[in-house]
Amino acid sequence: MRAKRCAWTWPALLLVLPVVPAPVARAGAPAGRPPPPAAVPAPSNAVPAVARVWPVGVHPLVVRGWEPPATPYGPGHRGVDLAAAPGDPVRAVAAGRVAFAGRVAGRGVVVVDLAGTGDPPLRTTYEPVRASVRPGEEVGPGEVLGLLEPTGAHCSGPCLHWGLRSGETYLDPLSLLPPWLLRAGPSRLLRVDGVPLP
Repeated sequence: MRAKRCAWTWPALLLVLPVVPAPVARAGAPAGRPPPPAAVPAPSNAVPAVARVWPVGVHPLVVRGWEPPATPYGPGHRGVDLAAAPGDPVRAVAAGRVAFAGRVAGRGVVVVDLAGTGDPPLRTTYEPVRASVRPGEEVGPGEVLGLLEPTGAHCSGPCLHWGLRSGETYLDPLSLLPPWLLRAGPSRLLRVDGVPLP
């Protein structure tokens, strides 16, 4: 009698257990292991070094660098501050089209969409600037966009705030500069004519 009960119990257990399909071997993957996940391409924030000049001066002092915020509305510095004096010319760093030239919260702002940098194009911002250009104008590298206005409380001294965006993402504007513009360069001896010897 005991043997009969065991014979009836095993088939009942088999009906209760869930059916798990056996792993199927795929071409190129070892049998019994799941295939590796497909690589997801990372978003590209590569910035082409398209700048041909600094926006102010020849090699201005960076008063405050780029400090990206951890969250969209978090604290940080969404550009760089370059030492310059009020009245200094502010230049386009690369070729592009003026997207905006006017006042925002009482400060003069010029925005330039950079040519050949994708869709949407990379966008540079310059402030505080008294604009000498208008929206829609094409500008070349080194072309004057306006004159630097007094900074107010943004910097400890007069400065230009220079920013860079790709869509809604803020990027480091210094990445637009090729290495030869970032380096101060070696000292050069120049000829001096007409100066009497001591």
